[in-house]
This record gives sequence, structure tokens and C-alpha cells, in this order.
Amino acid sequence: MQPTYAITTFGCQMNKNDSERIAGILSALGFVETTEEATADVILVNTCSVRQSAEDRVFGSQEKYLEYKKKKPNQIVAVTGCMAGRDKKREFLRQMPATDLYFPTPDMVHLPQWIAELRPDLVNSADLAEDYLKIHPLRAPSVQAYVTIQTGCNKFCTYCVVPYARGLERNRPVADILQECRELVAHGVIELTLLGQTVNSYKATDPESFAPQNPFKDHFAALLWEINQLEGLERLHWTAAHPNSMTDEVIAALALPKQVNYLHLPVQSGNNEVLRRMNRKYTREEYLEKIARIKAARPGIALGTDIIVGFPGETRAQFEETCSLYREVGFDVSYNAQYSPRSGTLGVKLYADDVEKEEKRDRWNVLQGVMEDLALAKNQAFIGTTVRVLVDKVTQGFASGTTHEMKLARFPATDTSWIGKCVDVSVTAAKTWVLECQPPAASHVDAA
Repeated sequence: MQPTYAITTFGCQMNKNDSERIAGILSALGFVETTEEATADVILVNTCSVRQSAEDRVFGSQEKYLEYKKKKPNQIVAVTGCMAGRDKKREFLRQMPATDLYFPTPDMVHLPQWIAELRPDLVNSADLAEDYLKIHPLRAPSVQAYVTIQTGCNKFCTYCVVPYARGLERNRPVADILQECRELVAHGVIELTLLGQTVNSYKATDPESFAPQNPFKDHFAALLWEINQLEGLERLHWTAAHPNSMTDEVIAALALPKQVNYLHLPVQSGNNEVLRRMNRKYTREEYLEKIARIKAARPGIALGTDIIVGFPGETRAQFEETCSLYREVGFDVSYNAQYSPRSGTLGVKLYADDVEKEEKRDRWNVLQGVMEDLALAKNQAFIGTTVRVLVDKVTQGFASGTTHEMKLARFPATDTSWIGKCVDVSVTAAKTWVLECQPPAASHVDAA
């Protein structure tokens, strides 16, 4: 009987891609995935540290695992990801009585050895990879895939745990990235999303791998051009960018034909003093100037962002500057967060968390209202137009997916064969977060 594993993933798309690599390791060892966590031989928990609530969920799950172990005493519980990455003194382990293995993400290469030490009956061999980014991810069949091109970060924003949880910026060789992309496209993937902590600061360790005819000198723009040459690929997306790495060439690359008509560019605040305390290294004016050049390079591009409200010292007037910047840019969507102190960050060391919780919640609600009003108004412009949708789900009588602007669109359907197809549909109505469409004509459907 084959040994089994179950993986629970918290956090961002990069964590999900890391979990696919862990699944690749376990699959190579002969494990099979199970949805029955209680009976799994190995439970993996891939953690996030962006907010305290994410860590609290991991601590809270320990009671459940202790109950599992009463019935299956030799079950292995492993905790990895950003919590383990930033917890250098392993202090969190005191709150994890059910945990047998606790390691940062890059150390997943040792997982075969550690499982063999704990359960020799489960592992016959323990070949170790030298670099976890060279581990082949085990992905569920899909026409969409994520490709990590970079880990870590050198920016040291004062609110952020990433440099401590994932280390300094590290870039994959362009040859490895392109090989992975080619393999994915050859297996039917038509949409790729490139992942990095500040993805557009990518620097190739092997720039000689770029084609001689590549027109770009900026390494990230050059990588985008290379991936655009892949026959069979329809859409290319990347996240998350940093404003300071939006060079002229990266902005020009937004016009490449397979680039989705969407850019996620975190701003975090619209006030210069708050940006300074956040160590973002740009001003409101510089951000707006980048936005103007982006819109000139790709007219009609949809824009997303990240914003933190209630950062230490933020006044109500400074918050209102964030709202005014939001309206001036005309964002399509924003991921808004109330500031949460994270131990080990510069923000905790430098600034008192002096904005009351109720005030943070109120500012968040105000900004959410600004976002929703603008999102609805912008979506109205799509009524009567035709949008191209990559269908990824059929449920409750609707087929749904994202447009080139990364907006959710749906049309009446019950046939699951729509999944994985690109369709051209007419928009009949627009809600805040959904474009309602007519079912496509047969001539407007592309098979994946």
C-alpha cells in the first residue's frame, strides 16, 4: 500500500507553487495525495507570515493534529513556509506540540532524509536535490500554471517579513525558467503567471541564455519577450511588481502581444511621509508619473494595487491622500489591509502601533467603498463589448473565468467541457466584481 500525504497551504501564489514542489518530492518517493488528512502518513502545512491571523490559524490547528495522532501515533506533521523561515530561534515550536518537522522553504530538499529517519518504512531511498527551485512541481492538470522566477527580497519595507522569512533576493537562471515554461506549454498550458517577491527586479544569472535577437536589455523585459515567443501560449501575467523596478523597458514590454491587459503595482500609501516610514523609496509624485507612462504604453490597461491603512503615525489627512491617489489612478482593484505589527520587522522596532483598531477598521471600510464604487463604474464601460475569457470553472449553472483585464466574467452553462477554453463573449451587465455575459457562439470558442 502506498504511503499518503496531505498538504495545507496558506498565503500567496508563491506558497502554492512551493507546495507543488513538495508534492513533487513526495510523489518521487512513492507517496500519493489524499484528501483524508486524519489518515495521511505525512501532513505538510505550508505557512504564511504576512498577518498574525495567518500564524494563529497554524497554532490553532495543533489541537486537531494531536487528536489525529491518538489514532495514528506514527503520523508525521511537518510545518514549513514563511513562519519557519523567519523564526530563526524556533520559538514558535513551543506552540506546536504536534509538529515533528519544522523547516524553512529552501530546506524542503532534506524532506526525504527526514521522513526516512522518522519512518524508515515509508522511504526506500533519499536522493537529495541541491536546490529546491530545481525540483519539478507536481501540478494538477490545468491550462493555467504559476512559475516562480525569483524568491526573497532586498527592499526591506518596514512592515514586511519577506526578507526575514525568505531571505534576500535570489533569481533563477533564465534557461531553467524557459525550460519549465516550454514544458508547461507543451502539456497544454495556455496561461502562465510569473511569480517573484518584486518580480520585475529579476536579474538573470545567465544572461547569455537570452536569444541574440532579443530587443530588450532589462533582464525582466527580456524574459517577457522570450516567453512571448512560445507558440501555443495565449496569456502571460506576472506578480507582484515594485514601482522602482518599472523601467522604461519593462513598461514597453507591457505592449507585448501575450501580456494580459492588467498590471498589479502595489502603492501601499498615497502620502509621502507614510511612504518614507514604510521605506518604499518612491514618492506619490514618482508613482503617479510611472502610472502615466504605463497608461501611455498600454492604453486601457487595468490596474491593481496593494494598500495598507493605519500604518504607525498615519493621520486621517494622510489616509485621505491615499483615497485621492486611488481615484486619480483609477485602480480596478486593490487588496487593502489594516496594518498588523510583525515581530522582527523594522516597523516594530522603529514605530509604535498608534492607530486604534477601530480607526483602522473605519479607514479600511472607507477605502473599500472607494474601491467598490470605482470598480462598478469602470465595469459599466464593458457593457455591450466583447471580452475574451479563459474559463476555469463551471458551477451553479455558470461557466466563469477571467478576461484579459483579469476581471471575473461568467455566462450561463452547465457543461464542464467549457473549462480550459478561451471564449469571446458579449457583456450584457456589469456588477462590482462580475461581468455578466451571453453564452458564446460556437465560432467564438478556442479549444485549449
